[in-house]
Amino acid sequence: MRFDLIDLKLFVHIAESGSITAGAKLAHLSLPSASARVHGMEEGLNLALLERGRRGAEPTEAGRALLHHARAIARQLDDMRADLAQFGSGLKRQVRLLCNTSAMTEFLPEALAGFLAGHPQLSIDLEERLSRDIVRAVTDGAADIGIVTDAVDSAALQTLPFRDDPLVLVMARKHPLAQRIGKGRGKRRGVLFADTLDQDFIGLAGDSALQQYAAEQASRLGREMHCKIRLRSFEAVCRMVASGAGVAILPEAAARRSADPEALRVVALNDDWADRKLLICVRDHAALPLHVRELVAALRRT
Repeated sequence: MRFDLIDLKLFVHIAESGSITAGAKLAHLSLPSASARVHGMEEGLNLALLERGRRGAEPTEAGRALLHHARAIARQLDDMRADLAQFGSGLKRQVRLLCNTSAMTEFLPEALAGFLAGHPQLSIDLEERLSRDIVRAVTDGAADIGIVTDAVDSAALQTLPFRDDPLVLVMARKHPLAQRIGKGRGKRRGVLFADTLDQDFIGLAGDSALQQYAAEQASRLGREMHCKIRLRSFEAVCRMVASGAGVAILPEAAARRSADPEALRVVALNDDWADRKLLICVRDHAALPLHVRELVAALRRT
């Protein structure tokens, strides 16, 4: 059994992209070369590492074991480069950070801008994902840092508080639902999600982690959200809602920033899942390279 680093990186790319073709492209290899390398690994182990089908390729049980070790080796190499980078200005460092929709749009831009300005040798690979997928990626070593909601099970990771991030319902002040909601104080002034599902929704684009999260809550109630249109930004959603075309679920911070208080009403969602907090999660804080620990500290300070 003889694997080199190219083999291991290729296998990680294939597993994460779901196909040998895409993995080869990410590894900067031709498809025949990548296929030959995978075949060589399987022949050397006398094991099938991938299940190939019309929809792509997925790791077998043996392949998942290999993937775990390949990621660990890649992480050790990155840590080594990060440590050595402290002794020379020419080496670049990278942090892979996964987060949900709200963190991506509302909280991270300002925090990351200041940090990157003070760390010119560092780059951040930032990607939006569902919280449960982020937990899995950090656990597997596919990401250095995750920012997730407290609604997911992150017990296998170390977590630190990041932000309060409740979800709210936004509607035009003249919308019929706005007229029915009481004007009391506290939670009594809010509404249950189940009582909104007869309304038309203005949603975020289909790949939005927040939109998928809201749709999952509706599914748990045995219902569906009817989205008349899906838009790319919170600001666009608020403008559409102000026209009376529908209601929307947004993070409170985004709603307060984007909504015109004279045209829109922001109402609390009284469901427990909407009263959420964001957490920073890592595998082992003490074992993180210095530049990753510095980023975690900067996120908590901002």
